[in-house]
Amino acid sequence: MIAFMELFHPTGNIHYFHKADALESLSHSTDNRDRILTEIEVSMSIASSNSQLEDQLNVTVIGAGIVGSAIAYSLAKRGAAVTIVDKGPPGSGATSHSFAWINATAKHPVSYHAFNCRSLGMWDRFARDLDVDVGLRWGGQLEWAATEEGAAELKSRAELLHAWGYPCQILNAAQMARLEPSLTPRTVTTAIYSELDGMVEPTLASEALVRAAVQHRATARLETEVTDLSMNSGSGTVIAGTERINADVVVLAGGVDNTLLGEMAGITIPQQESPGVVIRTNPIAEPLLTNLSVVYAPPLEAGRPEIHIRQCLDGSAMIGEGTQESLARDDTQGHADELLSRASEYVPGLEWAVAIPVPVGYRPMPLDGFPVVGFSPKAPSVYLALTHSGVTLAPLISQLATMEIVDGAQVELLNDYRPSRFDQI
Repeated sequence: MIAFMELFHPTGNIHYFHKADALESLSHSTDNRDRILTEIEVSMSIASSNSQLEDQLNVTVIGAGIVGSAIAYSLAKRGAAVTIVDKGPPGSGATSHSFAWINATAKHPVSYHAFNCRSLGMWDRFARDLDVDVGLRWGGQLEWAATEEGAAELKSRAELLHAWGYPCQILNAAQMARLEPSLTPRTVTTAIYSELDGMVEPTLASEALVRAAVQHRATARLETEVTDLSMNSGSGTVIAGTERINADVVVLAGGVDNTLLGEMAGITIPQQESPGVVIRTNPIAEPLLTNLSVVYAPPLEAGRPEIHIRQCLDGSAMIGEGTQESLARDDTQGHADELLSRASEYVPGLEWAVAIPVPVGYRPMPLDGFPVVGFSPKAPSVYLALTHSGVTLAPLISQLATMEIVDGAQVELLNDYRPSRFDQI
């Protein structure tokens, strides 16, 4: 793991120094990104008084994945005194395992679809605000069927999305070939194209969000594990490493760790166990797809799961199977090779690629599948932020959480997702 040494100079700059093993740890053992992070220096000019204002809100955000880092940045921009705590580098947990498909295509019911759709529409501005390329790419998502039964299911889905006002084109084989000539799809009975969908590199985004938060005078305590929480009605104390961090509000954005963190504060946050496996390839110089961001392809054989493919910013391909909620634990080289072989049948650019297995990742998954966002009645100083769709929802959740924490708002849009729904469990 990377050892982050943070030096905070009240009248000068913040520097992060990473020890020699930074590349392997931060990038993810199979990420194969060729950028070397031996030193990240973040400088900030302090024009105002260096003394903390008496009425400044102190917020500790536990978790530097895509959701936690987004909330930390949003709070810091609003003037809160933010401390970010994570047991690893930014975006190194479930965020690093995400397929990172930004969408509202596969979200039900219509209220949850609309929630995701609103956040999807925020991503462009959200990424531009970071002033660094985080791999945000649009182009849409294409899925096709090879059977009549599959065609009927896709048409039904498209009709539902039409009723909800979400663009989704129904294509025949010729139309699909014109849209994406780089594919060799074999049999096509029907295809659907969700033109608003996109993709992003969530670990890069998490890193950028933490850096941006620090530029707004946040403090980052990375490689530091939280071992206890002590809460009362008006404040809380986080025990992280050897440090006691006092806060007016503690945000729990620790992903799968939120259940344990919640227990420390006397809060029940039940989750399903949701293991998932994606593989990567070596970087590929040429674009694999001409126009699209994400492809969902049918199984080559009956009874096998579908596969999904996207190309990452560094040129590597990310490949998974089944839906985004499918459970998978086979992270062997054999499985990676087999998955790449299936994908290359549809994407010829993968023919000479090398499969790189990625250890199984455990995804945040609230018990009922829907986000958990808001203050807990059991611990009024604790704000919860937990969702399976963290990549799509990070811009919206960070905005709404900041409104509730800083402005004291009660956002009705979050009423279906409050932590209190689990209080009787």
